[in-house]
Amino acid sequence: MSSNLDLNKSGTIKLTVLQGQYKVSSGPKVELGTVLGSCVATCLYDPAIELGGMNHFLLPEPPSSHNRGEVDVHYGVYLMEMLINEMLNYGARKDRLRAHLYGGANIRSGMQQIGTANAEFARGFLVRERIELVREDLGGTNARRVDFRPSSGMVRCRTVASSDAPEARPQPVFRPAPRGEVEMF
Repeated sequence: MSSNLDLNKSGTIKLTVLQGQYKVSSGPKVELGTVLGSCVATCLYDPAIELGGMNHFLLPEPPSSHNRGEVDVHYGVYLMEMLINEMLNYGARKDRLRAHLYGGANIRSGMQQIGTANAEFARGFLVRERIELVREDLGGTNARRVDFRPSSGMVRCRTVASSDAPEARPQPVFRPAPRGEVEMF
């Protein structure tokens, strides 16, 4: 099995959500997981149709010099929209979405407070989009391991050694193939 997919003894399919990714599922045996340092993961859930998803973003928004024609999956502003749109494509309704936020740690003292900026962005995004935040575990100086059951909305978050958090490494810019209409909120 690949490092992004794991099947444990109980038959649960574990999918890893890496930096710059999002995944959506309604499978009752699916668990989405990630490890976070300064990055933030948003877990969204629509209880009416038992559908959920998770993203994992590295930075809140691109600098003003960024080419607006390119989707750069390092940024929360894109991954939040992509996660929401994918859930809407599967029948979720925005007014039913419930959110959990995790990560946003400032692991290295004396460095720029990227974790704080990520956490503030994520909270503000949910407020602007009128998505209910039901739980958060943000900030501090410790890395976190997050496991999310998208069909039930259940989340387990635990502190792990900061050395377990992935190093913040930007991936190549993502240029998606046209898939039709994209609704930006």
